[in-house]
Amino acid sequence: MAVTGRFVLLLLAGVVPVVWLGAAAGAGGWALLGWVALSVALGIVDLAAAASPRKVAVARDLPARIRLGETAQVRLLVSNTGTRTLRAVARDGWQPSAGASPARVRLTVPPGERRAADLTLRPFRRGERRTEHVTLRSVGPLGLWARQATHTAPGAIRVLPPFTSRRHLPSRLARLRELDGRTSVMIRGQGTEFDSLREYVRGDDVRSIDWRATARRSGARAGQQVMVRTWRPERDRRVVLVLDSGRTSAARVQNEPRLDTAFEASLLLAALASRAGDRVDLLAYDRRVRARVQGETGSELLSRMVDALAVLEPDLIETDWTAIPGQARSITTQRSLVVLLTSIEATGSSRGLLSVLPQLTKHHMVVVASVTDPGVLAATLDRHDRESVYRAAAAERALLDGARVSAAIRRLGAEVVTGAPADLPPALADRYLALKAAGRL
Repeated sequence: MAVTGRFVLLLLAGVVPVVWLGAAAGAGGWALLGWVALSVALGIVDLAAAASPRKVAVARDLPARIRLGETAQVRLLVSNTGTRTLRAVARDGWQPSAGASPARVRLTVPPGERRAADLTLRPFRRGERRTEHVTLRSVGPLGLWARQATHTAPGAIRVLPPFTSRRHLPSRLARLRELDGRTSVMIRGQGTEFDSLREYVRGDDVRSIDWRATARRSGARAGQQVMVRTWRPERDRRVVLVLDSGRTSAARVQNEPRLDTAFEASLLLAALASRAGDRVDLLAYDRRVRARVQGETGSELLSRMVDALAVLEPDLIETDWTAIPGQARSITTQRSLVVLLTSIEATGSSRGLLSVLPQLTKHHMVVVASVTDPGVLAATLDRHDRESVYRAAAAERALLDGARVSAAIRRLGAEVVTGAPADLPPALADRYLALKAAGRL
């Protein structure tokens, strides 16, 4: 049973006149008690006339997936199996991070009929957003007292990473087509696999001239028959993405966890590499395998990746870097591009990474990608008072530590890519294209 606000207003509306009239007659206390008794009696009658909230069937109609930042429409279906008209307020028990609105929905369901209540979900966290119960509060005809019951009605929607970095994909695909020679450009991209022969045009690298083919094509117009070799990047290479899901990935940079930025960079690079004909594998690891996507190609690759990454959360433990070379060997034994997405800002937390890099660079091309905090750079420029000077000194020290770790990584034979959350995904894609064009993959 529940008391509504209307019942409270009824009591308050009668207190002043009843007490005033009772005081004039010399029986104020009895008059007040009589008014309260009358109000309670009306509430009991109203409660008896209310439909039972237990004689109800509840169902849901909702999508299975949604991207973070988008909205989804959820329909709550309430069927009245009783003999009285149900006048109820329904509250769906979604997690707060699901962003359900409105919080409460009013329904009037005649006997034997079904009504729908529409809710809007705007999640502000990725992962599985769940609801287990629906609470119905059935009020009587007077709206004074209400019956309440909670029904078990589980539901879930998976909130996928937003993949906002996909806006950079068309420009990178255009550069990839230039490398492949499928777009007419003045200077053709150089790769490592011979593609075809064609006539020399102004701007071609003279080192690409094939003199034997030119001699075979010699004739009356020999000066216009100089042949050059064209190249295209090698295909069917392996790209292994290793995401550090340890404690450092939980830090927030520009109100976004480092791990989420790693998701964006991984999805953009995977989309680009799969279009380039390379095979992409994903591994999320701290002290155990948290997610693995292997052996997928095409559109199925991104679908599997977003599903695997949607429910992944950072674990507040130190990453076991000694196991990473073995995990890479379990994925492939051939020379590959291994991309490590982690944090390299602190020398102490990077010791494990530096210790295993020689094992990785011996067999693979390694790129270490890390998010940088633009706020640290901004802090070095603000020195207007004593507190800001100390903050600037700490920021300078942090930048110096990051530079030392980056230099150590390069000395061990790996590449380093850093950038702010919005800049890291395209920067990593550009480094992949540069390695592709240089024939280093």
